[in-house]
Amino acid sequence: MKKKSLGVNALLNGLRSALNLIFPLITFPYVSRVLSVDGMGIYNFSNTYVNYFVLIAGLGVATYAVREGAKYRDDKEQISEFASQIFTINMFSTLIAYILLIGSLLIFSNLRNYVTCILVFSLQLFFTTIGTEWLYTIYEEYQYITVRSIAFKIISIVLLFLLVHSPNDYLWYAAITVFASVGSNILNYIHAKSFCKIKLVKDTNWKYHLKPILIIFASAVAITLYVSSDTTILGLLKNDYAVGIYGVAVKIYTIVSGLISGLLVVTIPRLAMLIGKRKVREYNHVLQEVINSLSILGLPAAVGLVMLSQEVILIIAGKKYLNGTLSLQIITWALIFSNYSTIFNQCVLIPLKRESKALRNTVITGLINVGLNFIFIPLWSYDGTALSTVIAEFMVMFLNGWSGRDYIGPILKSRRTFKSMVDSIIGCMGIVVVCILLKIGIPSLILRTALSVVLSVIMYGAILVFLKNEIALEYLDKVTNRLKGH
Repeated sequence: MKKKSLGVNALLNGLRSALNLIFPLITFPYVSRVLSVDGMGIYNFSNTYVNYFVLIAGLGVATYAVREGAKYRDDKEQISEFASQIFTINMFSTLIAYILLIGSLLIFSNLRNYVTCILVFSLQLFFTTIGTEWLYTIYEEYQYITVRSIAFKIISIVLLFLLVHSPNDYLWYAAITVFASVGSNILNYIHAKSFCKIKLVKDTNWKYHLKPILIIFASAVAITLYVSSDTTILGLLKNDYAVGIYGVAVKIYTIVSGLISGLLVVTIPRLAMLIGKRKVREYNHVLQEVINSLSILGLPAAVGLVMLSQEVILIIAGKKYLNGTLSLQIITWALIFSNYSTIFNQCVLIPLKRESKALRNTVITGLINVGLNFIFIPLWSYDGTALSTVIAEFMVMFLNGWSGRDYIGPILKSRRTFKSMVDSIIGCMGIVVVCILLKIGIPSLILRTALSVVLSVIMYGAILVFLKNEIALEYLDKVTNRLKGH
């Protein structure tokens, strides 16, 4: 198998993550004006409701499949057998999810107004399963995934403007959302044959696969519950206004966090393959590159967002959401902790088959987060919710790091990692100076924000190069060689 470039994969996956996050930002302002409030309510409720069943259908299969399948990817016969077994388990979990979904629609009469929209969204269950995107992650086929994603997002935007014109067109909007999200998965299933033969099989080794899959699934459920609990508790203890203000801060935080994690998660199949083949030295080398890259990317993203939080809220949401500025500034620091936690979890604990420890850490953090919300929200409302999120993300980062300390510890203590962190801190001072000077000198909101981003990137990169940071010099060499046509 031809070795893929981690740098190119990171760029492609970052682009795909950006598209997935930008798509709602393009569509939402349009549909919120065209659709009625009731229509948007039906759409939002149905989407949220079906997502719980999407979680059941997924069952944690994707994460497990990438970890286990990466070591078989060079053997077509072995990967075909493995992929077929995983696909069979996934189809079975999807069937269970559909039975539970239909059962709930028959039992709960208050869901009758949502039935049609829920059934439209439920197509995601089947198409996500047959899409076998985990197979493309195993083979690091990010170019195919990204090109396909761009094409379907563009088609979806065109369909949106063609079909959604009146307050009652929420079903069209739901169908287009599904098409944008999973419509291309039919192509995935057909194209998957170029990697291996994938089919339903009778001789699935349920005993071997099911325990780790269920542990990963339980961890995913715990994450979903503790992430959702913030907004739920805020709504119970305060009001819709508080939830709306906090929701904007979370939306912006999620966009930036998704961009950073999208650049880093491409290393997961490579690390899983290396540890699966007992190539510990190579594994440690790649893991150190990932952690050092996060040191270089995470802190400047957080500092930049803190400095531009007011401008970003004004551009994305408008003046009526400015009360969320402090919440955004607080929750932004969770960027650093959450991405380190993701790396420790997905790149260390899962490949090393320590998913039970990851589950334990998530449950502990979830309980602490819920408790902190009940303490902080009465005191500081949505700002308290943001603070509890930061503390929770720090806790889960610490616990995941401690669970993988035999691999993570030597890397964090290394001179190279320490230098990357120091270089990043010094570089961030340059970002602060740039943003402050532009706030003083440029009154135009859009121009000030654009210049702040561009000049901050240039200033930060220049400082890293001046400090002879290895990662910055490596990227500079790549850019220089590309420009020279090498």
